[in-house]
Amino acid sequence: MMKAKKGFTLVEILIVVVILGILAAIVIPQFTEASTEAKTSSLCSDLQTVRSQIELYKIQHNDALPGSGTASFVQSMTGKTDIAGAVGTDYGPYLQQMPKNPFNNLNTVRIDGAAAGANSEGWRFDSTSGAFVADDSAAHAAL
Repeated sequence: MMKAKKGFTLVEILIVVVILGILAAIVIPQFTEASTEAKTSSLCSDLQTVRSQIELYKIQHNDALPGSGTASFVQSMTGKTDIAGAVGTDYGPYLQQMPKNPFNNLNTVRIDGAAAGANSEGWRFDSTSGAFVADDSAAHAAL
């Protein structure tokens, strides 16, 4: 009487490996898409926060935009200012720090210059219109 060998054959193992490979090929792109959606959601949230704080700054500074006084845009948003927009003690800070753009990981702000989407800074602020947009791509600049 011969004892039956226990274990898997090479063909059975190969079939399982192929099935796992197919499942991985289906699932991994979905995780990548979820990551991009999370970054887009974070970007929209940061834009909404900064834009609302710019509006609050305008209300408290007689319709002047941040950076129109002697304090820079970032100083105006993250520090205290007086009514004229200079470093002071009357108003602010409006933000603890400038948020990082989740797509290029930069928190720097470009004032005017090239159109938004140049990916040279994290954000772009138009000192004439007050528009605050992402600077990483033209698609995100439109948000």
